[in-house]
Amino acid sequence: MNTEASVTSTTLNRSSFNWSSVPFEFPPGELIPLPAGRGNLIPAIQAHFNSESSTNKAIREARRLEVKKIFLEDWKAYKKHAWMKDALMPITGGFRDQFSGWAATLVDSLDTLWILGLREEFDEAVAAVAKIDFGNSSSSRVNTFETNIRYLGGLLAAYDLSRREVLRAKAIELGDLLYAAFNTENRMPVDFIDFEVAKTGKGLIVEGSVVSASPGTLSLELTRLSQLTGNPKYYDAITRVMDVFYRGQNKTSLPGLWPTYVSMRSKDVTSGNSYTLGGCADSLYEYLPKEYVLLGGKEVKYESMSKGFLETAKNSLLFRPMLPNNEPILIASSAMVSSGGEVSLDEETEHLSCYLGGVYALSGKLFGNAEYVKIGTKLTLGCVYGYRKFPSGMMPERVSMVACKSFENCEWDEKRFDEEKRKRPEWKDHLPLGFTTAKDPRYILRPEAIESVFIMYRITGKRIWQDLGWEMFMAIANGTKTELGTHAAVQDVTRTAKSLPKDDYMESFWLAETLKYFYLLFSTPDIISLDDYVFNTEAHPFLRTQ
Repeated sequence: MNTEASVTSTTLNRSSFNWSSVPFEFPPGELIPLPAGRGNLIPAIQAHFNSESSTNKAIREARRLEVKKIFLEDWKAYKKHAWMKDALMPITGGFRDQFSGWAATLVDSLDTLWILGLREEFDEAVAAVAKIDFGNSSSSRVNTFETNIRYLGGLLAAYDLSRREVLRAKAIELGDLLYAAFNTENRMPVDFIDFEVAKTGKGLIVEGSVVSASPGTLSLELTRLSQLTGNPKYYDAITRVMDVFYRGQNKTSLPGLWPTYVSMRSKDVTSGNSYTLGGCADSLYEYLPKEYVLLGGKEVKYESMSKGFLETAKNSLLFRPMLPNNEPILIASSAMVSSGGEVSLDEETEHLSCYLGGVYALSGKLFGNAEYVKIGTKLTLGCVYGYRKFPSGMMPERVSMVACKSFENCEWDEKRFDEEKRKRPEWKDHLPLGFTTAKDPRYILRPEAIESVFIMYRITGKRIWQDLGWEMFMAIANGTKTELGTHAAVQDVTRTAKSLPKDDYMESFWLAETLKYFYLLFSTPDIISLDDYVFNTEAHPFLRTQ
């Protein structure tokens, strides 16, 4: 990794539209400033690492370089076939522009290039970023959530690492575009920005119902932008949103958690009876302890919200699956709550939920709760189990299992398993024992499992996490490889085949997240230390304030 900030200058091409000049129909009024003063003491998160033996160092370095090799192969393919486009089509060599056409893969990969020490490639990418025009979009509607986590997150992290002023300037341009999402009557953000209407300053209309993760996953990026610019308007915008979640947290039918769908139009985050820790809600919960850290412990409501969700999730949405060898792992799930308050667990999980092990472990260190670290360990091992038990060595997008009656006592019961699998029309006889369905058998290059493995390694210092991660990496690298030498989403990882059927798509998070976490797992622990940086949900590291 390049450890020194870069002094290379790049000429900035201003976007064709100045988003900061838009006359809002609904201005914010008096702005809420960033919290000042001395915050709560944040304890060390990373373990103390002893010096490694020459043998262990050689193994780790060989693994790190193999990850770098895979990244470079796919980066070169992106550059050759899809440069300045949003995503590479890794089988045919084509491209897609599904995120407004602002080169999502390029921006998403900036900090990975820097961390991998690829200075020449980084310089070339920054020069390209300088020419992106946020005044034009390939789509008439801009996705607020995706634009925030991939683009703004990518620009902010790359600036934090390199101090290239052009990246900060582009982040401000884009931040002002995203700020237009809050030009609504109640100052709640729209899920999709009507691009041309937003330019006029006319107020936007907030959607009636959105997934809770969308408005709940803006805090880290907008907070960091305010910290880097000294302009409180971005922090003000997201604070008003998070205050709505704060006030409603204990008024839901499952106090501590928020329903999967919320209405920002009516500021209603309490109605509804469907709850999940996975897709549609995941990063809302992920950002609570991370925002607490990014603000230097100065805003205690994020500690309160973090502990509230962690306790309710532990008691209501986690389960120990019944397994043939009685492995003591945990799984994150979803549930419905009846009018009488009865919680019905669906005994299903998804790859997206694998982030939760890392969040529990981080929170355990932050808040001095050893039980959370243990829960994080078991949740992460639950996802590792999902990789190891399928013949491809990769975990499917969505699976179902049979929940034990408690975390502690759980003996394998073949008769009960047979009864439960017969209730599932999606059960197939080739599934590993213990799994009742693989409703979505794909693996789409997702990072959440290795994300938690990386965090567990940095928190515990135990090499077993590196070994488990290496198993995962080898399975993914081999199972997703295409004839073009790139890597693509796999259609079914539950079956054995010499060449698994694939989809012609490579998500930008493959380079931005998955390979970055693998690389950091095999890097020395001082590289992007968890005591110095906070990762957003797209694996972009933001520098913590002191």
